[in-house]
Amino acid sequence: MRITPLDIQQKQFPMKFRGFDVDEVYSFLELMREEMEELIRENASLKEQLSRADTHLREYGDMEVTLRETLITAQQMVEEYKTNSRKEAELILKEAELKAESMMGESQEKVVKIHEDIVELKGIRRHFKEEVKRLIESHLRMLEFDKEREGEGA
Repeated sequence: MRITPLDIQQKQFPMKFRGFDVDEVYSFLELMREEMEELIRENASLKEQLSRADTHLREYGDMEVTLRETLITAQQMVEEYKTNSRKEAELILKEAELKAESMMGESQEKVVKIHEDIVELKGIRRHFKEEVKRLIESHLRMLEFDKEREGEGA
């Protein structure tokens, strides 16, 4: 059973011969009642402060959880961004390498084609020279033949 300040104030003591000084007892009880009321108020105030502190603590705990989750999410996003950037860079590099290889292949094919064209043109030039030479020789023979005929006819 809890004693309240009202219980202290209303407490009656029986009177006996050679008992306590009644005024002093009541004065002490009044002092006890006042002290107890002050302790109860202080206790209630401390409970209220504790309740507010608990509420703030929960709020800060919730904020901490939210901040941690946000930080983790941000870190994951950064890692994904790095990974995607690396993959994109690798893809760009591979595409560039393939394009370079393709260009090299085309260049080599062009070099081969140009070489073949040169060989073909040399053949055509040689053939043309031979034809011109034969034509000149043929004309020279005709001129000599004409000279011989003119010499016989003279």
